[in-house]
Amino acid sequence: MLELPVNDTTLLRQLHPEHATLLFQLINSSRRSLRKFLPWVDYNTTEEHSLRFIELMLRKADEQEAIAFGIWYEGQLCGVIDMHGWDHTLQKAEVGYWMMEERQGKGIVTNSCKTLISYAFATLRLNKVEIRFVLQNDKSAQIPIKLGFAKEGILRQSAKLHGQYVDMVVMGMLRKDWKY
Repeated sequence: MLELPVNDTTLLRQLHPEHATLLFQLINSSRRSLRKFLPWVDYNTTEEHSLRFIELMLRKADEQEAIAFGIWYEGQLCGVIDMHGWDHTLQKAEVGYWMMEERQGKGIVTNSCKTLISYAFATLRLNKVEIRFVLQNDKSAQIPIKLGFAKEGILRQSAKLHGQYVDMVVMGMLRKDWKY
């Protein structure tokens, strides 16, 4: 099980099947706030769904296509951060994240992103990391801005959220520009 220490209070721990119950409970308790910008929330309605997600991400980690970590703050699972869309030819991947509402605004996700992105550049030798988010998701937008990502564009109607097409913002960071 891969673990990446973030700081004295926060740890990224690769999700494993034994985390399925905790993950589902976290999603369920944060459902209202998460579903506003994350369409998958409506499809994760049982502990089995959380288990299947974890098993899928473990297979993808074995194939070096993706990896998912629980964000553990003061010993409590409070969010998830993942790297997905790993393209070995272009040496790039996307980072996604979400945090329970009660822990938002404490810098936990920003610091977790720093750790995962540093790992992606230094250990995995990626050249580029992208973060994508729904145009209206101001909270999510603040993280790549704080980390110095460049806004690369808006993908018009490139996702569906609750039956409606939505625009996605793409922000990118190159290894040569990473300061952390």
